[in-house]
Amino acid sequence: AENWAAWLGINIFLFTYYFLFFDRDERYFYTRAILGSALAWARASAKCLNFNSMLILLPVCRNLLSFLRGTCSCCRRTLRKQLDHNLAFHKLVAYALALLTAVHTVAHLFNLERYNGSQQAADGSLPAVLSKMHLQGGGKWLNPIHSNQTPARQTLQTVEYVAFTTIPGLTGVIITLALILMVTSSTEFIRRNYFEVFWYTHHLFLIYFAGLVIHGIAGLVRGQTEESMEEVHPRRCAQYLTRKDEDCSHNCCKDPEFGSIPAEVGRGENPVPALQVVMHPARVLELQMQKKGFRMEVGQYIFVNCPAISLLEWHPFTLTSAPEEDFFSIHIRAAGDWTERLIDTFQQQKTEMPRIEVDGPFGTASEDVFQYEVAMLVGAGIGVTPFASILKSIWYKFQQADQTLKTKKIYFYWLCRDTGAFAWFNDLLASLEQKMAESGKADFLTYRLFLTGWDTSIANNVALRFDTATDTVTGLRHKTIFGRPMWNSEFAAVAAAHPRSVVGVFLCGPGALAKSLQKSCHQHSSLDPRKVKFYFNKENF
Repeated sequence: AENWAAWLGINIFLFTYYFLFFDRDERYFYTRAILGSALAWARASAKCLNFNSMLILLPVCRNLLSFLRGTCSCCRRTLRKQLDHNLAFHKLVAYALALLTAVHTVAHLFNLERYNGSQQAADGSLPAVLSKMHLQGGGKWLNPIHSNQTPARQTLQTVEYVAFTTIPGLTGVIITLALILMVTSSTEFIRRNYFEVFWYTHHLFLIYFAGLVIHGIAGLVRGQTEESMEEVHPRRCAQYLTRKDEDCSHNCCKDPEFGSIPAEVGRGENPVPALQVVMHPARVLELQMQKKGFRMEVGQYIFVNCPAISLLEWHPFTLTSAPEEDFFSIHIRAAGDWTERLIDTFQQQKTEMPRIEVDGPFGTASEDVFQYEVAMLVGAGIGVTPFASILKSIWYKFQQADQTLKTKKIYFYWLCRDTGAFAWFNDLLASLEQKMAESGKADFLTYRLFLTGWDTSIANNVALRFDTATDTVTGLRHKTIFGRPMWNSEFAAVAAAHPRSVVGVFLCGPGALAKSLQKSCHQHSSLDPRKVKFYFNKENF
C-alpha cells in the first residue's frame, strides 16, 4: 500500500507541477491565448503518460525481479514481499495509462477545435492575429492549421488532416489503438479462454513504445523562443499585436518567434534438450530437461516455447525439481489448445524429441519459504507444482544435514477436484513420507489432501475401506478429506501449536481462495509482537 501511495503521489505531483507550469509560464502566453487551459491538460497528462510508460515494463522485467529478490535475501521480509505484487502494479499502471490517454486525447481534440476556430476568425482578436502569422513566412507560425477553406467542413477536415497526415497525429492514433487492444485483451475472460489472443495482442507494446518515441518529434504545439522573449516579452508587447500601424515606433514592433516544445521521449532464449518424458494420469506431462548452465531456486518458474507448435507463444510453468537435482523439470497439465498440442507432440514422437526453448528462471514468492520458522503451503490442482520443488529440496537438505535450515515445520494442503489429479504427486509424497520417517523427521511435514469433487462410487469405496492403514484414494498414510478445508479451524490449530512463531502462508491457486486465506491471516495474527504472526504470500504469473 505504501508503494502504491508513493506511485499515486508522484503522479499527482507530476500532473499538478506541469499543469501549473504550462498554465502560467510566459513562454506559452500566446499558445494559451489560442488554446486556453486545454494546453495544460494535454501537456500535464503527457508527462504522466511518459512516467507511467516507463514504469509499465518494470513489473514484468522478470530477470530484474529475480535479481532484486536474490540481492534482497537478507532484507526485511516486508521489502521482499513487495516484489510479489508485480502483476497487480502492472495492471494498475495500465489502467492509469488508459485514463491518462483519454485525458490527453480529449484535451487535444479541444486544442484542434481552438486552433481551427482561431484560424477561421477574422475579428482581429489576438488568437486570430496569431493564427495568421504563417502568412508572413519565415517560419513564424504558432497555429499548425494553415488552411483557408470555408468553416463548414473545416472542423472534420482538420481532425482528419492532423490525425492521418502528421507524425503526432498518426502515431497518436496508432498508440491509442495499440493500448485499447492490449487493455481489452487483458480481461480475465480473454486470458482464461483465449490466451493466444491476449499473448499476441500484448506484443503490440513494441508498436506502442516505437510510436511513443517519435510522437512529439514534429512539435505541432509551440511556444515562444527564449531569444524572442528577451526582445518582445508578451507581458509588455501582446497588446500591440492586435493594433499595429504602418508607422510603428515603439519597441514592440517586432513579431514574436515561436519554436517547438521539446519532445520527450529481449528475452534470454535457450534451446534445452529434454532428457526424459513421463506421462502421468489425468493428462499431466512431466518434462525433465538438461541442467547444464541452468541455476535455480525453489518455487521459481520458467517460460517455455516449442517451435514445432508456435514460434511466438511462450507459456509459464513452475519448476517441480529441487535445486539439488541434476536436472530441472516441469509438469504440464492439458488445459488449452497449446498444452494439448504439446502433450500430443511429445506422445507421438518415437525417435527425436521436439525442440524446447526456455526463458528464465524467474523468482516468485515461494522462494521465501525457508525464511519462516513455520510454513503453510496451499496448492489447488496443478498449483501444487511449486511445492513439489520445495518439498524435494527440504528432503535433500535433511540428507545433507543442513544446519542453516530455519524452517522447523511445514503444513501442506492440496485441494483437487478429481482423484486423477492426485496420482502424479502421490509418488513424491509417499517417498517423502517414508524417508522422513526413517530419518526421524516424521513430524516435520504434515499434509492434508482435500478432494473437492467426488461421486457415489468413490464415497462407497471409502466407506467400505475406512479401517485400512492407508488411504483408499491416494494410498498414503494420511486420509483424504472430502470437501473443502475449514480455514478458521486450520489456522487456529497452527496458531495453538506455534504460539510464538512467524508463519508464512503460501498459495498457488485462484483469487477467491487467496482472499479467504488473506482474511484468515489477519484474523489469527496476534497484535502482541511476541506471539504468532501469519504472513500471506501468493504466486503471480
